[in-house]
Amino acid sequence: MNLLLTGTDTRTGQGGAYSTSAELAASAGAGNNDVTMLLHIAQDHHSASVISFPRDLMVAVPTCPQTDGSTASASNRVMLNTTLARGGLSCVVVTIEKLTGLQIPFAAQISFDGVTAMSNAVGGVTVCIASPINDLYTNPPLHLAAGQQTILGDEALSFLRSRHGVGDGSDLGRISNQQVFMAALARKVESGGVLGNPVALYALAKAATGNMLLSDTLTNPTTLVQIALALKDTGLANMVFLQYPTVADPQDVNRVIPQSTGATIVNAALVADQPIVLSGLPGRAAVIDKSAATATATPPPTPSTSASARTPGVATPTTTTPTPTGAVLPSTVTGQTAAEQTCSKGN
Repeated sequence: MNLLLTGTDTRTGQGGAYSTSAELAASAGAGNNDVTMLLHIAQDHHSASVISFPRDLMVAVPTCPQTDGSTASASNRVMLNTTLARGGLSCVVVTIEKLTGLQIPFAAQISFDGVTAMSNAVGGVTVCIASPINDLYTNPPLHLAAGQQTILGDEALSFLRSRHGVGDGSDLGRISNQQVFMAALARKVESGGVLGNPVALYALAKAATGNMLLSDTLTNPTTLVQIALALKDTGLANMVFLQYPTVADPQDVNRVIPQSTGATIVNAALVADQPIVLSGLPGRAAVIDKSAATATATPPPTPSTSASARTPGVATPTTTTPTPTGAVLPSTVTGQTAAEQTCSKGN
């Protein structure tokens, strides 16, 4: 199962602080898909991957139909986050299909107010903050002290949007910050038994249908429930979050392009429905929570190299369960599993 999620930065229809002329000038209409993520659930439900594609990734874009019946021409060099404005959600989908070689039948688009509503629907998420995060560029401004912080509503939105306040201030840092949040959310949902509770899942699915723009294939809440139920026995250690492999664009230092070796491995693994195995560390805005890793005596088996095995000074987990085979990514590819407890770090 392949599902594409985009997050638009449009201020249109967001109301409140986003209705000022300055905010609307920043982004209006369809907006930019500053967040583009692909969820792949294996056919046997034993593994799942969430791949984040950088907004500044330069990609080839196929022809994209327009709402007025015209067609945007294909191009060999387009910044990924412009594809939503170029041809709507379907244009983002066909671009990622072209990049990865996958067929993506499901897609969803979420805006600022949708993120706020969905974070409230799950009751907030507790994230670890390694060092204080302060970002005056988010709306509302973000101020988080070090330690365990439960965030929801507009604060969760600012946390997920924060770029200037985390890591090196780049979009690549923001991706790893979002992965800290997503992994913590996965742990909360799993520990609360939500993935095995169709009633709870249906309530979340209804919230999603009311706060997201969904492809025709997702408009029935039951479909969303079925997708979530496919993950109930996957296990946190088999849920992998990673940044699509990239390197600096030789034509523009402010852009990135696919890193050939890593991207080839990721694409092939997705098409062949293989688990993805990480060998690197979390990204620029995240660090392993060593105290949590040390306290975990026997983590669940995982196809991905564990956090403690990848971090000097942290006890290596012991298990007799055979490690499933998968596509091993180069150590330059960043990410984490949902089982790995990580912390976001301020810059």
